[in-house]
Amino acid sequence: MARIRVLVVDDHRVFAESLAAALAAEPDVDVSAAGSGPAALRCLERGLAEGRRFDVLLVDADLGTGSGAPAAPAGPEGESAADGIALAAGVRKAQPAVRTVVLAERDDPRRAALALQAGASGWVAKDCSLQRLLAVVRGVLRDETHLPPALLTGVLRELTAARRHRTESERLVESLTPREREVLRCMVAGLGRKAVAERLFLSPHTVRTHTQNVLGKLGVHSTLAAVALARRAGVGPAPLAGPVPAPVLAGDVVERGGQPA
Repeated sequence: MARIRVLVVDDHRVFAESLAAALAAEPDVDVSAAGSGPAALRCLERGLAEGRRFDVLLVDADLGTGSGAPAAPAGPEGESAADGIALAAGVRKAQPAVRTVVLAERDDPRRAALALQAGASGWVAKDCSLQRLLAVVRGVLRDETHLPPALLTGVLRELTAARRHRTESERLVESLTPREREVLRCMVAGLGRKAVAERLFLSPHTVRTHTQNVLGKLGVHSTLAAVALARRAGVGPAPLAGPVPAPVLAGDVVERGGQPA
């Protein structure tokens, strides 16, 4: 009998232990538990190194926020910095073969849509029956996506709106010049004006001009808003190692030996 390796991730110890015990009673399920996102990633890495990869991750949607506490501040893509949705995104990048199911206290179409966009395969109520949860676990291993029926309409609406916003964001990014896109990628990487100037071999004044042009063309008023729009459009950060192979363009001011050319 093929065994399913499940990792339960929840910082509520009683819930995690109870769920793990219930799942472990199944003859084809092996269960481990972790109390935080970093601990879960360590378990996943250890399992992969030992040749015992986990198949399914069951993660609390409000991981790290505490019972009844408000979610952590939202990041550029809408997910909070410490919750289960962010963990799902990290697992998707680190181990894409692992299926993630988000366990939620309440129905929330917007967050369920964010979970699917982050790579989760399901959104399930914490108080669902064990039989329902097992059906979801086995279903996601067959590449099924599981949502409560009551959430389907709301999630589809959220995903449609997100796609519309992405299309508009892509159109705005396409209006940038190649140099402005390089500056935007540096902004996404979190570089300040001085660091961007050094990286692109430009003067700080020229970087400021490019930055103002980027904000104007994107129709935003802050770097944070520009980064959020760039992420929606699929713009990745500039690599932080090694020089950027960008050509000198008309209007750029190149610095050599500390003096503008």
